[in-house]
Amino acid sequence: MGKFNKTGKRGMPALNTSSLPDLIFTMLFFFMIVTTMREVTLKVQFQVPAATELEKLEKKSLVTFIYVGQPTQEFRGKMGSESRIQLNDAFAETAEIQDFIMQERTSMREDEQAFMTVSLKIDKDTKMGIVSDIKQALRNAYALKINYSAQPRD
Repeated sequence: MGKFNKTGKRGMPALNTSSLPDLIFTMLFFFMIVTTMREVTLKVQFQVPAATELEKLEKKSLVTFIYVGQPTQEFRGKMGSESRIQLNDAFAETAEIQDFIMQERTSMREDEQAFMTVSLKIDKDTKMGIVSDIKQALRNAYALKINYSAQPRD
């Protein structure tokens, strides 16, 4: 009969980590699919007007947005309560629109630049003077494809 030696302490067996990379990549893919990223932090409030004849934009990568509305509550102390223009993440004046459009065009591929569309997300209570100024600035920048965002009328 054999004799068992109990002089050495037995330790805990090593943890098997061979499936750990599979779990990490599965979680990574899950979060990549589920997560949506907002490109622009809105600093203006707007409620788009209602319309009956609407078309959905096909290629959103070719769309550049200009937001117009009252500043949010945190910016009303500095900016007031009049309608303001927001380009990307900053407030802007109509004189800055031309440079903004040129910058957006240069960030696109050359073959897609002709298909660039400017989408105006304007509050329904905004005065038409601001809209006319924006349209004139877009005309000067040769951004002639303009889209007005709206919600479907019930």
